[in-house]
Amino acid sequence: MKVYIDGKYFSEKDAKISVFDHGLLYGDGVFEGIRAYNGRVFKLKEHIERLYYSAKAILLTIPMKHEEITEAVLETCRQNRLQDAYIRLIVTRGIGTLGLNPKTCKRPSVIVIVGKIQLYPPEYYERGLEIITVPTVRNLHSALNPAVKSLNYLNNILAKIEANNGGCEEAIMLNSQGFVSECTGDNIFISRGSHLATPPLTAGALYGITRGVVIDLAKETGMSVAEENLTRYDLFNADECFLTGTGAEVIPVVKIDGRAIGTGKPGPMTRNLVKKYHSLTASSGEPIYGAKTPNVRRKSR
Repeated sequence: MKVYIDGKYFSEKDAKISVFDHGLLYGDGVFEGIRAYNGRVFKLKEHIERLYYSAKAILLTIPMKHEEITEAVLETCRQNRLQDAYIRLIVTRGIGTLGLNPKTCKRPSVIVIVGKIQLYPPEYYERGLEIITVPTVRNLHSALNPAVKSLNYLNNILAKIEANNGGCEEAIMLNSQGFVSECTGDNIFISRGSHLATPPLTAGALYGITRGVVIDLAKETGMSVAEENLTRYDLFNADECFLTGTGAEVIPVVKIDGRAIGTGKPGPMTRNLVKKYHSLTASSGEPIYGAKTPNVRRKSR
């Protein structure tokens, strides 16, 4: 595996960052998880735009232009000769002191890691997930805005631990008002008849790239779609439920807190959206081995 770090490519065993990098010391940085299918990077432009939005929100200046980051992502895929991949694009605050002050960090670091990912076992896509609501509350907007996709994922990790302790792969997180926010790594949707609903960003949901794609696909099928404050009661009485995320794609949920959702099996609406999503990812995206984009430094070590 070749890993991109600040304009150079390193082998997996030589890919290292300083122990004084504030991304390591304090989770000070931002990231994107991106997918490549059939030699194309799906929604790359949207992911890079969200990376810059997250960075701006925490006053982190990315030391590269949009097109340079685009080329870095594509070239890292080429270096690893991958057609299908999971891509982790990271920007850290950079090397500083042991103190909190980000002013000691002179230059942010940009890292691109390309590999494989299977977020959930394949059988869960066929039979559906059983998930639970956990006591860990989603971060407050006034504390750390959930719209910022930062390197500090402890809030989500604590909820994931509670899911594991409850014997589940995934968990629902509520916000401080008791409304459904999102899952530990995915957005959540429910349907009633031909109406599809998902929590609004104000409830603590991440502006998911896959979430947006699924909303568009649902509208194309004639469904009405709305962002609504949802309670556990709403989830329990849904006809269907599913999760979306870059790693998860679209995965059905068949039981929440011990209650069967709908028939207790993946429903026709969810299966249709899964099919449409797979069709889209198979045919669209930024070509890895196609048109050239502006070069960045390409030194291997």
